[in-house]
Amino acid sequence: MNSNLVTGIYKKHLHISELVTHLSAITAGKTRVRGLSGSSKALTLASVYSSIPSIYLVLIPEKEDAAYFSNDLLSVLGDEEVFFFPSAFKRSVLYGQVDPANLVLRTEVLNFLSSGNKKGIIVTYPEAVMEKVISAKTLKDNTFTIKKGGKLSIEFLEELLQEYGFERVDFVYEPGQYAIRGSIVDIFSFSSEKPFRIDFFGDEVDSLRSFNPDDQLSIEMMEKVTIIPDISTSSFVEVSETFAGLLPPDSIIWVEDMDFIIRKINSIREQVMQKNNGEISLKTDDIIISGKRLADDIEKFRYVETGIGTGHNDSPLFEFHTEPQPPFNKNFELLARQLENNRNNGYETIIVSESQSQSDRLNDIFSEISPSTQFKPLLMSLHGGFTDHDLKIAVYTDHQIFDRYHKFRIKGYFTRKESVSLKELTGLNPGDYVVHIDHGIGRFGGLEKIEVNGKIQEAIKLVYRDNDILYVPIHSLHKISKYKGSESTEPKLNKLGSGSWLRLKENAKKRVKDIAKDLIKLYATRMASPGYSFSADSYLQQELEASFLYEDTPDQLTATIDVKKDMELSHPMDRLVCGDVGFGKTEIAIRAAFKAAADGKQTALLVPTTVLAYQHYRTFSERLRDFPCNVEYLTRHKKPAEQKKILEKLANGQIDIIIGTHKLIGDNVKFKDLGLLIIDEEQRFGVAAKEKLKKIKANVDTLTLTATPIPRTLQFSLMGARDLSIINTPPPNRMPIFTELHVFDENIIKEGIEYEVSRNGQVFFIHNRIDTIYEIQQLIERLCPNVKTAVVHGRMDGRTIEDTMMNFIRGDYDVLIATTIIESGLDIPNANTIYINDAHHFGLSELHQLRGRVGRSNRKAFCYLLAPPLSSLTNEAKRRLKAIEEFSELGSGFNIALQDIDIRGSGNLLGSEQSGFIADIGYETYRRILNEAIAEIKETEGLSDSAIITSSPPENKSFQYVKDFQIETDFEIMFPDEYISNISERLALYKELNEVETEEALVNFEKKLTDRFGPLPPPAKSLLEIVRIKWAASKLGMEKIILKNNLMMANFISNPDSPFYRSEAFGSVMTKINSVPGRMKVKQNGSKLVLSVTNVKSVDDAMQILKQLS
Repeated sequence: MNSNLVTGIYKKHLHISELVTHLSAITAGKTRVRGLSGSSKALTLASVYSSIPSIYLVLIPEKEDAAYFSNDLLSVLGDEEVFFFPSAFKRSVLYGQVDPANLVLRTEVLNFLSSGNKKGIIVTYPEAVMEKVISAKTLKDNTFTIKKGGKLSIEFLEELLQEYGFERVDFVYEPGQYAIRGSIVDIFSFSSEKPFRIDFFGDEVDSLRSFNPDDQLSIEMMEKVTIIPDISTSSFVEVSETFAGLLPPDSIIWVEDMDFIIRKINSIREQVMQKNNGEISLKTDDIIISGKRLADDIEKFRYVETGIGTGHNDSPLFEFHTEPQPPFNKNFELLARQLENNRNNGYETIIVSESQSQSDRLNDIFSEISPSTQFKPLLMSLHGGFTDHDLKIAVYTDHQIFDRYHKFRIKGYFTRKESVSLKELTGLNPGDYVVHIDHGIGRFGGLEKIEVNGKIQEAIKLVYRDNDILYVPIHSLHKISKYKGSESTEPKLNKLGSGSWLRLKENAKKRVKDIAKDLIKLYATRMASPGYSFSADSYLQQELEASFLYEDTPDQLTATIDVKKDMELSHPMDRLVCGDVGFGKTEIAIRAAFKAAADGKQTALLVPTTVLAYQHYRTFSERLRDFPCNVEYLTRHKKPAEQKKILEKLANGQIDIIIGTHKLIGDNVKFKDLGLLIIDEEQRFGVAAKEKLKKIKANVDTLTLTATPIPRTLQFSLMGARDLSIINTPPPNRMPIFTELHVFDENIIKEGIEYEVSRNGQVFFIHNRIDTIYEIQQLIERLCPNVKTAVVHGRMDGRTIEDTMMNFIRGDYDVLIATTIIESGLDIPNANTIYINDAHHFGLSELHQLRGRVGRSNRKAFCYLLAPPLSSLTNEAKRRLKAIEEFSELGSGFNIALQDIDIRGSGNLLGSEQSGFIADIGYETYRRILNEAIAEIKETEGLSDSAIITSSPPENKSFQYVKDFQIETDFEIMFPDEYISNISERLALYKELNEVETEEALVNFEKKLTDRFGPLPPPAKSLLEIVRIKWAASKLGMEKIILKNNLMMANFISNPDSPFYRSEAFGSVMTKINSVPGRMKVKQNGSKLVLSVTNVKSVDDAMQILKQLS
């Protein structure tokens, strides 16, 4: 229906048909249009476009508004005909810093124009159109087309790519790169938003397909592709012209506020010239044009000017009568009245939503408040609602009704995804510490080729104490993990063959078992004890949830549903909600607290610091402002008289939600009817407070929030001990944080602070050196004399820090200069710019945490990383800074994936005493021991699965006899160098293969390999077959298989008391072995039962034998 809204309703618009008639009759000159507001501007243009198909250039004063305009057009016309033309630079020509994503979009537009297309809309803004572009002829001369079935040699193609300035890499992930692997060539051209893969058969192009740079897998087949070099480089400057010069003569130009655009272009141009010391160097004119030049260029075309500047002059004027959507401020009664008024006045109301769930929410709310309300729901994305008095329609957007941030999506705005960098950062590099589950901590020595019975195999070399070396076969990779302990201390290397590692493991296991038992008992007691059962949601609850500023993520929705379900059950809730900074944990707490208040129950929210108490108080009060609910907070910042008054109100039940530090669980605090206890960051409370909490938890619903990342792997183990909700996805319509890397530059500091303060915001400046922190304060005060600054660092006493922070939150200071003390938990929606000085000294997760302090509201946020020039930094630091700069989105817990778990938090999940162990044995080993411990408790205590709901992968019963399968072989099994030449990629694929658990996953793994590297050579096929052997042998109760010298030896389970020997499976295997005498023999070797099979010449033979037995 969305295009009908335009073509149907808008085409009937009298003024639009007049405008179309007028524009069709002229060939050049200005036409003025007034009175358009909200998205009616884009709808009007789209209607004119469908009547006069041509090339349209839309020029909007601000980049963000241009992006929204482009988004509106995309949702009406689809993405085939709408283009966004950005500046080649991240900000503008003034600061340099070319952005590859923007280059691709620019090249795409230039390519589109030079191909002679006759219709399309290009949306742009002043900074982009003031930059000169390459001429159509030069672009054509530098475009190389490859067609499927065409003749082309790889050597010629590589020469051409070198000439075009492309860089050869192992794997392509950004424009200007290419990779060659055998007969496969990957290229990321500047002309398309996705790279493409060319498969050669000799000198013929066999197939062309685009692929995803993230997972390197193909997307779709293509008939032809074009290669275009980076046309922004200086070698193309001499042949440049203005952008308007590329437009066909019958184009129509649509400009909003021309005077402002001219002023803006001139201002940027002057600043560029000042930077060049006032010389109008030839270079300035080669790169950018003046405002006057743009105005002269535009006058040659038909151009329509909209906006405020369409004042008095004699060009024709078309006057529309629209007004913007009124602000409803989430007041649904007001909205219902407005809809009623619209209907009485003969206006039709359309409410536009981006998702069906939002549309359903509106319906639910109206069916409660005002069932007679009528409106037409419409699924599409528009940025600004409006009322058109000529057409008598009101188009409202749900994001404005709910007062949410509306995110624009620009086609092809690719960002290098996290996965590539995470792979780089979590991959094993020579010298890294690793843990082998049987041998302890060693150093990774890389992949090495070793010879087994004359056959070459690949193995992983580990170096232990006294330079002892252990080779681990690639199919035992699951026994190795990267050591993750605390970053500050280096682990001790173990000695091979000594018993110390085993003792350490046993000791850890015993401790873990005790803790796990306690937790499981607690869980069982709670399940059995009675609690209050809350009633189902009221319409106020729905209204509260619908008015959340951001869209709920799937994780958040699940967590909300789980929490509410737990509250409605008859036993007390004890749920842990984990999620990264800014992922919406507080919102879940607010919803739960409101649900409790709706049933007349009180909620206590316990936080570790007074600053957090005040912050939560502000957040809760703001969110619940329009709802019947009293919120108060209790900290030492309140005067004694105030504290007394609050305690009285609490006892009388006049306060619904109380927020405070551990004071709240003091003996003098009495509740009238406490129904819900919310604990924020429980691990930061002392032992005494925790013991007290344990008593309360026994019969009050409890919700615990933590930002400590809990990796997926640990959730399985904890399933039976705590109810967990994990929020791993960031809110989808959060604004990305605009991140830039600069050398320390006073102009950047001055400009950023002044901009933030001018929009009444606040600034963080992180400087992690206490001895020079006051010099930074003086510098900022010198640069921005009218700005109020404050300093906090770790050597101040706790009270001073808290007082300064409180004053900053209240807005007494504009800039807070601090050490990383602000990293945890501080949430100031008004602070939207952060500077991180000496950013190269920080780890990735620290940078991510720090950056997470800004961008907490629906305003654009900025993060400036200040570091020495990249050339002087180590590769590690360079990679970290690049990664953080590229992922401007609020990462999905970057640190979760990176550190897998930050040791500070991992121990606290099961009690703080654990972190010592984790440092000794590494996190992965700890996780395995925990899993084993819980499995053993289940067996020995005879606990049923319902008592411990471990949601480990569902296991086939026959699998359970064999816990750890081993295989030794002299067959050649590996990915040969000539098949996958990049060592770290080979290692990553070996690791991935080791984690494959099903036939379907194995088939997919093989398809991925074929897609990326071509058909599998025999050693790689055998390697995949070994995985099937592992599964088949485990089902048959075999613990170890040796395939050497054409013999296969299979050891059955070594524990003679194993239930396997009493099972049907064992009887069936024996019967089948006896039916093939001669070739298969079973003999008792000590306590082991061993099967030997002769004449096994390949991995396939071995597989056939196992199939016969199963």
